[in-house]
Amino acid sequence: MKPGDLKRIKETVLVPDVIKQSQQDSKVWVYYKFYKNTLVGQKFIATIVKILNHHGFIITAYFTDKTKEGKTIWQR
Repeated sequence: MKPGDLKRIKETVLVPDVIKQSQQDSKVWVYYKFYKNTLVGQKFIATIVKILNHHGFIITAYFTDKTKEGKTIWQR
């Protein structure tokens, strides 16, 4: 990821296309947003958020071709 992708990561958390719960940890949610024009082509940005005491913090973010398995929490 490049420094300019910080805006996309923020947008992914604020206006996601889908949110899934991690299969390994129910307190980890994965926020996905699809972007057509990235430096790496058409990709989702997956932003991994840990929820603790009703607050979330971002663990990591990365580009991916598809959403992963897991319970869908919310979908556009």
